Amino acid sequence: MTISLDASEWVRRFHPAPAAAARLVCFPHAGGSASYFHPVSAALAPAVEVLAVQYPGRQDRHAEAPVDDLFVLADRLADVLAAETTGPVAFFGHSMGASLAFEVARRLEARGTRLLCLFVSARRAPSASRDERVHEKGDEELLAEVKRLGGTDTSVLDDVDIRRMVLPALRSDYKAAELYHYRPGPDVGCPIVALVGDRDPKVTEAEARQWAERTSAGFELKTYPGGHFYLNDHAAAVIRLIGDRLAR
Repeated sequence: MTISLDASEWVRRFHPAPAAAARLVCFPHAGGSASYFHPVSAALAPAVEVLAVQYPGRQDRHAEAPVDDLFVLADRLADVLAAETTGPVAFFGHSMGASLAFEVARRLEARGTRLLCLFVSARRAPSASRDERVHEKGDEELLAEVKRLGGTDTSVLDDVDIRRMVLPALRSDYKAAELYHYRPGPDVGCPIVALVGDRDPKVTEAEARQWAERTSAGFELKTYPGGHFYLNDHAAAVIRLIGDRLAR
C-alpha cells in the first residue's frame, strides 16, 4: 500500500496562526475525522494553532484505503509531522487517537523533538491490554458498539448511504485500535495528562493511571463525569485545561 506523505492531505488547519506560541496536534478517535477538533481550534486560536489529523478513508479522503495498522499509521505520521513540530508542540489524542499520539511522540522524540505535553483521552495505557474483537463482528454489531459509546448521532448511522460510506474506515480503525499492543522501548520524555470519563466502559481509572509508566516526566489524571465521549459535555473544561498547560 502506498500512503501519501503530503502534509496537506494529513493535516487540517481550521484557524491558521503562524505566530502562535505553540501548536497542538489532535488525533481523532476510531471512525473520527479532523473536523471533530474544529471547536478546539476555534477556542485556542490564535494563541495556540491546532493541527487536526485527517486519516485516510474519510471525509475528503474517502476515496483512499483506510489503514488498519496503528504502527503503520504512526510511522507515516511521524514522517508527515516532523516538519510541523519544530517549535513548541503538544499532542492530544482521543481513544484510538491517544495510542496513536503516543506512538508518534515516541518516534519524533527519537529524532530529537521534545513535546510540551501528551494529552491522552479516553484510552487505557498501552500496557493495560484487553482482548477486544469488535472489528471481527458483523456490521450491525459494530454499529451497535459505536452507538453504545455515544460518539455518533444515531440517526446518522441509520442512513444507508452514510453507513456504506463510514463502515470501511470504522472497521479499519477498530482493528488498528484493538490489535495495538505495547512494544517495549523508549517511552516519552514529556509530561502525560490522562483524561477519562468516570463511566467509560472502555477504560477504568486504574488502566488510565498506568500511563504514568510511559513517561520519564510528570503524570496527571483528570476524571470527568461521563462515558467514552465525556469531552462532548465538558469541552470547555478540557480546552481550558489544555490552554493552561500550554501557557506554562
